[in-house]
Parts: sequence; C-alpha cells; structure tokens
Amino acid sequence: MTAPGRDLIQHAEVVLHGHRITYRTAGDPALPVLLLVHGLTSSSATWDPVIPALAEHAHVIAPDLLGHGRSDKPETDYSLGALASLLRDLLERLGHDRATVAGHSLGGGVVLQFAHQFHDYAERLVLVDSGGLGREVSPALRAATLPGAEFVLPVIANTHVRDAGVGVANLLSRLPFRLRPSVAEALRGYASLADTPARSAFVHTVRSVVGPGGQRVSGRNMLYLVADRPTLIVWGALDTIIPVSHAYSAHEAMPGSRLEVFEQSRHFPHQDEPTRFAAVLLDFLATTDPVVVDRATLRARLAAGADAGAGPEARPGLDPGVAAG
Repeated sequence: MTAPGRDLIQHAEVVLHGHRITYRTAGDPALPVLLLVHGLTSSSATWDPVIPALAEHAHVIAPDLLGHGRSDKPETDYSLGALASLLRDLLERLGHDRATVAGHSLGGGVVLQFAHQFHDYAERLVLVDSGGLGREVSPALRAATLPGAEFVLPVIANTHVRDAGVGVANLLSRLPFRLRPSVAEALRGYASLADTPARSAFVHTVRSVVGPGGQRVSGRNMLYLVADRPTLIVWGALDTIIPVSHAYSAHEAMPGSRLEVFEQSRHFPHQDEPTRFAAVLLDFLATTDPVVVDRATLRARLAAGADAGAGPEARPGLDPGVAAG
C-alpha cells in the first residue's frame, strides 16, 4: 500500500472550556485511535514526518497542547494534570472512548499523568525521549526556571532574533548540507518564543515540571500502576536534553516494556529517523493487544504498592534518589 501524503493530514479545531484547541488528524476514524502528544515549545507539526505512515493503520490525532502551536495561549494552569485532563476532554469531545497514547519529551510526562488519572482511557503507552523519568535535564531548561527568566527571554527570543534565525536558515538551505532534523526542530521551538503569549505559556509550563536542580516531577513512582499495559520506549542515543539513561531505567522498572534506542537520533527520533520510528511504532501496535486497567485492578495495585512498605525503596518503580530530590 502506498503511504498517504502529507496533504491528507487534516487540520481542525474544537473549543474546550472556552479555549480553542487545534489538532491534526489522519486515517480512517474506524481504525484504533493513536493520540500523539508533542513536547515543550513544539506543536503537532513535529509528527508530520510519521503521520502519513501511521495513518495507514490507525486513526491519528495530534493536538497542539494549550499554550503551543495554533491553540490558544491563555494565562491558565499548565501543569501535567491540567494538560492530561485536556487530552481526556479532547477524546471525549471527538467521541473516542480510549486510545494508544504516545508522548514526546514533555508530552511523555503528560502521557504518564494521563495514564494515571484516566486509567481506563489509555490502551497502550509510547514514551519518546520522555520527561518525568529522572532528574537530569539540559542546563538550558533549568535556566528557564530561574527567577527573572521571564524578563530575559524577551531579550534573547524576540522578533529580531527570530527573523535573523530565519535568514540564517534560508542561507543554510542553499548550501550543500542540511541541518539535522532535531536541530531544525529545536530552532523552530526557540523561534516560537518570540511570541509573547507563547513565551508566557512556556515559562508557566517549564516551571511546573522543572526546577534549577532538574526535573522535579517524577512518574517513576507510578510506573507499577501501568506495568502490564503494553509500553514502548523510544529514545535517541545522542539526546543532550534528556539522557538516554532514563530510557534504560524506565525499561528496567517496567519489565514487560519494549525499548528501542535510535543510535543516530538526538532528542527527536521521529524527526531524525522517521521511517524507522513509524515501522517500530506500527509493529508495536500490530503485535500487542490493548489493555485497559479497570478500577478493581487499580485498587489491587495500589494496595500492593502500599503493602510493599512505606519507604521509597520498597515501593515498586520508585527511584529513591528522585524521591529524595
């Protein structure tokens, strides 16, 4: 079968709680739903290289999270819980009961929160260079949480800098070499901060999950709740934003999970190696059965976690170092 072109990706929007949420969609609505969640400063456009191939076997929905892309950027709650609730409400608004949920970077943290808050909506999990699995994160993100960052960003990420960046990008486009997709995607995210509402949303969002010492929100203590739900972990071995060591530790904490490390990729493996990424994800969908955690199972797991002991070392999936931090 010939993969559908990017022109088959539809752009749509809905209004949720008074805010406009834009999203991309592709594939037959009768197929199982695959929800793709982008990362910080990014948008649903990050998934464009893989959506056509994925849409052959799934109904793909890729939203612009609130504060990102073409969605509204209000002064509001940008915590993981609020963003997870937004995803649940979007699925309900579009008439879907459940989905395989895939998240990149910040989106991975949102997906973990989604699976915890709305355990009966998530059939499978896909974590791509995911946040929320360890303390380490790039110095640039930690710096954005420091006092006064909101006053510095308008200087280093203004329209003049953005326009200069566009000029450099146009120059590079005429040279015989190309920027790595991960680098180009990071530059696009940086350029988006020239927009004042987007910049404000960025500061609120990053401070909700990162502190000067690194990531301060950890999903590792909840991994045991989703331990038998099919989970795919994909990571770029060359990631300098969130280290690949987080992938190995998460895989160890979830014995039934699959781990795919892309040796030639940085923080955006779906951009750096889109053909391989789509093939890995489609194989995961084809060779696993969806698992929905019901309330009885959730209660049993919570009880088992409590019975394992009160200390962080005894609770399944919890990293004592992260808990102490």
